[in-house]
Amino acid sequence: MRRPHIRSLAIAVTVATAATGLAGTAFAGPSTTGVERTAASSATNATAVVEAARSAAFAHASATGVSKGDALHAQDVMVDPEGARHVRFVRTHGNLPVLGGDLIVHLDHKLAYTGVTRAADHAVKPAATSQAKLTAAQAAAKAAKAAKGDASSAQLVVDARGGASALAYQVTVATQGSSHTVVVDAVSGKVRSNTPDSDEFLSPKLLDTLRKRGETADPATGVGSSAPSGLLGSGSSAAAAYPSAAKGTGKTLFVGNVGLTTTQTSRGHYQLKDPSRYGTETRDAKGTMTEKFSSGSKFTNTSNVWGNNKTTSRVSAAADAQYGITKTLDFYKSTFKRKGIANNSKPARAMVHWGKKVANAFWDPTCNCMLYGDGDGEMFKKPLVVLDVTGHELTHGVVEATANLQPTFVDEYGNQYGEPGSLNESLADIFGSNVEFYAKNAKDTPDYLVGEKLGLAQKFLRRLDHPSLDKLEGTIDYWSSDVYYTEVHAGSGVSSHAYYLLAEGSGKKKIGTVTYNSPTYHNIAVKGIGRTKATAIYYRALTRYMVSTTDFHQARVATLKAAKDLYGANSTEYKTVDKSWSAVNVTAANTPRAHR
Repeated sequence: MRRPHIRSLAIAVTVATAATGLAGTAFAGPSTTGVERTAASSATNATAVVEAARSAAFAHASATGVSKGDALHAQDVMVDPEGARHVRFVRTHGNLPVLGGDLIVHLDHKLAYTGVTRAADHAVKPAATSQAKLTAAQAAAKAAKAAKGDASSAQLVVDARGGASALAYQVTVATQGSSHTVVVDAVSGKVRSNTPDSDEFLSPKLLDTLRKRGETADPATGVGSSAPSGLLGSGSSAAAAYPSAAKGTGKTLFVGNVGLTTTQTSRGHYQLKDPSRYGTETRDAKGTMTEKFSSGSKFTNTSNVWGNNKTTSRVSAAADAQYGITKTLDFYKSTFKRKGIANNSKPARAMVHWGKKVANAFWDPTCNCMLYGDGDGEMFKKPLVVLDVTGHELTHGVVEATANLQPTFVDEYGNQYGEPGSLNESLADIFGSNVEFYAKNAKDTPDYLVGEKLGLAQKFLRRLDHPSLDKLEGTIDYWSSDVYYTEVHAGSGVSSHAYYLLAEGSGKKKIGTVTYNSPTYHNIAVKGIGRTKATAIYYRALTRYMVSTTDFHQARVATLKAAKDLYGANSTEYKTVDKSWSAVNVTAANTPRAHR
């Protein structure tokens, strides 16, 4: 589950660009090392692209929505092989961060303005800061009461979400083992939003459903004993200098024995840290609920063999986590040339054995890492370290670093609602499934199912081909106006279904070991274009044409633009994107009036 972190805007304009990738895609993300030049066009200076995009935004203010008092701060510069440029901005107004003020300015190869993708569809015109009726201390007190925790200092912001602008305070509230971001109206004192910052895989609604059914999940472990050739053993490195990379073996709970690259710290001593993947590392939280990675205990040993395929070893879950994270990183790098979750060549990290009896796993933006519970011993009896859970949750990190899709509202129990949140969950399922296809692990055969190894009675948690077969969450197959009030995991079926139809088409077929039979709205027949092309289109749409408020109809437009970029407006790929959305009842004709 994506529990959103409404980030305070860090105004640091450091931009890196990178090019090439699947089917000609390219992506550039934030960098801490300053402005770099793209390999695709070394003559193009990223600073010049940013300045051209910023100038274009103000020159085309009626389209972009920027106004007097606004300042635009670049987060990404993306340069396509065909020459187009896309600059993602966050906004301040009167030096105040604007929530929901993000936009992408699109330029051609000559840096001429070609369009905009914007989150707020209105000009940002809040009350003056002098009109705040609450003090920062009063706002912090209200936030602490709402989230039931200890509040940090309150920061004035402009809340441009929800079709209007308001002066507000943003407050981080520390709760037990987590934190909330609370936004309080600076004039009325009303709590505008109260959202947990962590990303949990299992929603409160799902856990409640399982509890009421008396259902438990006890997935099988110890599913493999044969070691990969040449990897089992000490993995001793011949290098004279330490630390150095070494080849070890993970004896996982769910995917058998797998090869892991580890760090040899000295002769005969190893650490579960991968120097070939930016220093990606898994640590042991030892039952604490810390969100500070440095507080986790390092996994070290003298054999370079990690775990025993059973929960009797604390290291087995760590081997699963490390394997899943490295495979996810490899998928994004191999497929899109994306260097790390935020595309900044920084490690992805994890802590296993997090908390006591925690039946969940989640991406935590505070820790900037994955946190895995061991299960509660009742409903979930094993750690949630299966491969597609990791791919799903780390994709939430990718979405946060790009479009930062946010739910429309959150109920008192922590369940999220609204199409942008549903789209976020869908993308996590789509790319999480792709991680399985990339890994090609014989003990976890790739499929379009999510959570099939959790041991649930229905044999999966969600599925992309026929989402409504998920009776636990009540996932839906087709769009209707009711999706606005649908919990995000249930709502995710709309775009997940569209993606599956784009990739594989409608009707019955067997892929690997799974038989699929994908229905369509009004029995529209769809012939798929293949998973590789479908994935390229959705990734380009995410990174170039989606923003924090993108809903399903806007996602349709985003994927059409991506297909046009990659294959042309008259291509079979473009036409199939259009048909795949029609097949889930998302069309130009039924676009909500607010978007027209």
